[in-house]
Amino acid sequence: MIYELRVYEVHPGKMQAVQDRFRDHVIQLFKKHDMNIVQFWEDLEPGNNRLYYLVEHTDLETRHVNYDRFNKDPEWHQVKRMTEVDGPIVKKHESFFMHNVAFFENK
Repeated sequence: MIYELRVYEVHPGKMQAVQDRFRDHVIQLFKKHDMNIVQFWEDLEPGNNRLYYLVEHTDLETRHVNYDRFNKDPEWHQVKRMTEVDGPIVKKHESFFMHNVAFFENK
């Protein structure tokens, strides 16, 4: 397994909008495209306007295939349009790819 930590810098005042979009649409769309969100976090410092989430993937190739399908999905384009009527809600995003280390076992 590999893990993708995605960090979204959200436009001021749009944190609830991005969280609503995930709750109401994106989580289900990710499932549709075989992507498993493990956890979400919001930055402890509200002024940072960052949302973090972790996605579990079998491998990088599968990740790329699944995201490609997601990005081409007409339902995603409709959701994006609908949730950004008043302008973009995400300023930028970054991805960090990780895998487990051999020395640590969480029990």
